[in-house]
Formats: sequence, structure tokens, C-alpha cells
Amino acid sequence: MNYPRIHTAQVLDDTTLLIEFTNQEQKIYDISPLLNRPMFAPLRSPAFFKNFQIEPGGYAIAWNTEIDLSEYELWKNGVPIHPGISRMT
Repeated sequence: MNYPRIHTAQVLDDTTLLIEFTNQEQKIYDISPLLNRPMFAPLRSPAFFKNFQIEPGGYAIAWNTEIDLSEYELWKNGVPIHPGISRMT
């Protein structure tokens, strides 16, 4: 299955992202469960967490060359925002 790619992403708070995909669906993704893994420990810093880029083609968001989240991870494990529910921005 082809998953939609990342169109936009924004930080909602110190551990939460709002992702809009190329199919116009939006999902909330909380990184909290990842913070216990050594690889993701730098994301505990709010300044570091807020400094990401969307990879070309929308296949991931990346903080540096070692820390990223794929469109599959964000799509599969993000919580959908249903129509009629206001955005948390």
C-alpha cells in the first residue's frame, strides 16, 4: 500500500506534532513513547524538537541525519483529526 506523504508539519507542544498529509488528512503524533529510546533522547529538548525539516518528497520529518520519522510511522501511529473537531493550534 502506498501511504500519503507529508505535506506540512507543525509543533503543537513539547512532544506533539500536527501532520497534514498529501491526501489532506491531518493526524496528531505524540513522540512521548519514543523518548525512552536513546536514539530519540535529544527530542526531550523543546528547542531541538521544534527544529525539524520535512524531507524532500514528504517521506519523513528529520531533526538531523540520525533522527527522523517516516511518513509510514506518522500515518500509521498518528491519531486522526476528524471533521468537525477543531485543530489544536
